Amino acid sequence: MPISPNQGSTGGGTLVTITGTNLSGTTAVKFGGKSATNVTNVSPTQVTAVSPSGSGTVGVTVTTPGGTSNPIPFFYVGAPFKSAVGPVSGPLEGGNTVTINGVGLSTATSVSFGGVTATPTVVSDTQLTVTAPAGAAAGPVGVSVTTAGGTNNGLSYTYVDAPTIATVAPTSGPTSGGTGVTITGTNLDTTESVTFDGTPAPFSVVNSTTVSAVTPPGAAGPADVVVTNAAGSDTAADAFTYVAGPGI
Repeated sequence: MPISPNQGSTGGGTLVTITGTNLSGTTAVKFGGKSATNVTNVSPTQVTAVSPSGSGTVGVTVTTPGGTSNPIPFFYVGAPFKSAVGPVSGPLEGGNTVTINGVGLSTATSVSFGGVTATPTVVSDTQLTVTAPAGAAAGPVGVSVTTAGGTNNGLSYTYVDAPTIATVAPTSGPTSGGTGVTITGTNLDTTESVTFDGTPAPFSVVNSTTVSAVTPPGAAGPADVVVTNAAGSDTAADAFTYVAGPGI
């Protein structure tokens, strides 16, 4: 006499289907010593019921006018607990792999990003991976994981648009570096790196349209300025020129 699903939340509320023989006239379904609710006799070979709260492994029995069946095991599963998500941001179009760590993840069936669900790959009880779906708009969304034990929330993921560069000022400075440069554009508040001709520069985000950076040392001549975030990068070709100092 199988039961499907054979596991559910410790808080109860799991709709289970029990199949077997001679199930007509079912009067009770019990999970251990607790009675199930919403018992429905679908046919002589099938009964549905909603599990009560419980813990551990219990035997499920069906009672009819002919007696009580042998018990079949049902496993209570606690709600998942999420401790970390990484990376914490990604492109608005989705498609990148996100790893979620926690406990109780082995029965995960779905992960929701702001209400948009994706099917995860379970690595272990403490880790799963999932491909982020496309987001509706740039910005943070809540992340929830649903398992046989229930749904848990509490983590955040941020959708970002790729940056664009409009201006770089000033446009020149010494080869020794150290020039303060203001970069303007769009989607700059999620900037992860700024480079001058491939060399990383220290930077600070001012707002979504402005980033301040300090030029690293470079070779004399024009240099590409590149701003990168989780969604991509934008290049301002030859936007800054390194000027060699005078020699005597």
